[in-house]
Amino acid sequence: MRRWSNPQAVSFTAARPRFIDGSDTPRDFLERCIATIEAREASLKAWVVLDCDGARRAADQSTARYRAGQPLSPVDGCPVGVKDIIATRDLPTQMNSPAFSGWQSPCDAAAVHAMRKGGAVIVGKTVTTEFAVGYSGPTTNAFDPARTPGGSSSGSAAAVGAGMVPLAFGTQTQGSTIRPASYNGAVGYKPTLGMLPLGGVHPLSQTLDHLGVIGATLDDVWCAASQVSLAVGSPGHRSLPAAGAAAPAPVRPRRMIHLHTKGWAEIDAKTAAAFAGFARALADQGVELASRETDPALARLERDLDAWVDEGLDLLACEMRWPFEAYVERHGTVIGERIRGFMKRAREITPARYDELLANRARMQAAVREAAAGSDGFVTLPCSSIAPRGFEFTGSRTFLAYWSCLGFPTFSLPLMSVDDMPLGVQWMGIDGQDGALAASANWCMQALA
Repeated sequence: MRRWSNPQAVSFTAARPRFIDGSDTPRDFLERCIATIEAREASLKAWVVLDCDGARRAADQSTARYRAGQPLSPVDGCPVGVKDIIATRDLPTQMNSPAFSGWQSPCDAAAVHAMRKGGAVIVGKTVTTEFAVGYSGPTTNAFDPARTPGGSSSGSAAAVGAGMVPLAFGTQTQGSTIRPASYNGAVGYKPTLGMLPLGGVHPLSQTLDHLGVIGATLDDVWCAASQVSLAVGSPGHRSLPAAGAAAPAPVRPRRMIHLHTKGWAEIDAKTAAAFAGFARALADQGVELASRETDPALARLERDLDAWVDEGLDLLACEMRWPFEAYVERHGTVIGERIRGFMKRAREITPARYDELLANRARMQAAVREAAAGSDGFVTLPCSSIAPRGFEFTGSRTFLAYWSCLGFPTFSLPLMSVDDMPLGVQWMGIDGQDGALAASANWCMQALA
């Protein structure tokens, strides 16, 4: 396995001890980020709007707190990008849609509020596809300007992968955090459904929407997710397990389940070889890797998952009816073709069919929990290849749709490389077990990176 190392990434959690001992400052850290933005933004196009002056003021305030020995939290001074479907009180939130040109929220989204409360530095808004589901924005890949950055959290992943910021928020309804994280050599985290708050995030689907976190390292991602969970929480849901200033201590998994699913038919020989090398590396570390090839029950589970997973698109269409039906009625073809297609699909879904979709989802959740007994999680690819060339297609969602539809936690770990481009490993767990999954992911990053 050719292992990936991102020479561009900048980690906030790695730099923070220097803020504490006085050998570096949040302002100087921010200036290095801004220098990277100035050098690369013309070609990367990761940002919708930047607020470098406001970021500098916030970084100066953070610097003063560190000098006084009184930082507000483990994210104090951390530069952050915010996906442009997530509300900010001082910057427009435009959804990559002309219908929202110049629109500004009167308050921050819950996640942004939590980060500001901890002293984080909001640098700007990052490019999204239209409403995180429609046509793409202008962003390019952090490692090849001829390739897609993935969607829909395009700008967030590209900005982190390029070292413009150590951390950015995304969202995931199908594959919008994990896929672009893989394409841009970053760590991506999609939590258990509802584990992190969605207040102030433009909705697509209550059943499928997740707040996502993309960072330079696992510690950066976990530190930010912990701040959001501890500072504001998510109403009706438990707090993030093992929340803290860094990822939970590494724990070697005993047994992981390799899910092939129908995505395996999409991959090329180089991608297959990269994953085979990763599987051998796991085995060399004493981790048992079960699969459909060794366990008939897992073969049955995969068949059931493959037969079910496309129902997620019906769930999405049905739950998008508000507000998108009203948008289409008001704005017509200003709203993109894909969204208008979802509205047509939604009109064909009866209440009885929607009830059936929810019941089928609950049945598959139970089946996956049962299959996971005696194992420490599941592992597969996050996407069928490295980032494709061109920008019309943001990459296959096949490998990603399962865990989004289930609402179970998953990470993209930047561990593999094909043709000098990053390729992640998708490290997946059971709902509510985010802390244990992070501990085994931490082991994987330390043992195999």
